[in-house]
Amino acid sequence: MGLTELHDVVYIVCRWSPAVLTFSLVTHQQLDLVEILGWPIDIVACQQNSLLYIADCQRRCIWRKSEDGSDVQMLQRSLPAVMAADMDDAFIQYSLSLTSTRLLVSLRATHQLIQFDADGDELRRVQLPDYMLPHHAVESPTGTFIVSLDNRQLKQGQVVEVNTGGEVLRHSDSRLSPLGLIPHMAVDCHGNIFVADRDNRRILLLDAQLSLRRVIINEHQLNYRLPWRLCYREQSGQLLVSLDDTIAVFDVLQR
Repeated sequence: MGLTELHDVVYIVCRWSPAVLTFSLVTHQQLDLVEILGWPIDIVACQQNSLLYIADCQRRCIWRKSEDGSDVQMLQRSLPAVMAADMDDAFIQYSLSLTSTRLLVSLRATHQLIQFDADGDELRRVQLPDYMLPHHAVESPTGTFIVSLDNRQLKQGQVVEVNTGGEVLRHSDSRLSPLGLIPHMAVDCHGNIFVADRDNRRILLLDAQLSLRRVIINEHQLNYRLPWRLCYREQSGQLLVSLDDTIAVFDVLQR
């Protein structure tokens, strides 16, 4: 349900778990649990400030936590309620992404994106059309937003780019059709986009214009498991992929 990396430590939010698991990327050994006060459903890390941001569906807030745990703050509450009956699908209720200075929250229930600064102050809300149900959104290097969503008009998954006013600038390459559920994406410094095409059991690489470059990880490499979350390590060129019950690490720098 959540996957990020900070200074060679992998943080994992698991379904039905009130704590965050941690593992060393160096030794592959499990480390101490990260406890929060509610029910985490997503997590992202800021490499620059050594901070973790954790979405909490129970308290409907986002926690900001220092890497060593000495500083924990609840940021402004702006998240919709997630009913207990919906917990199986809680990962699509809202999800997080982060640049060095801005936090982006995707709100499926209200078809919105909310952008915060590093202190949790709201910067803007982006309203999407009613037929677009967002799963995940990332900010591009040019300040637009790349959104993976369910398009209820087309009845399939789709990746779109929208501006700060919610206007759709472009759609994903028609060669990608049909796409299924796209629970997560990652973007590199050049605007290339890694897309978890869950139902087709593959990871796609799109360019900044949302055109398909290639299938970067296929179903055989995923051992026919479903990809759920992605975390791209820019310096090492590694892509971390959460699967049904494990985390896989792929070297994608030269692909």
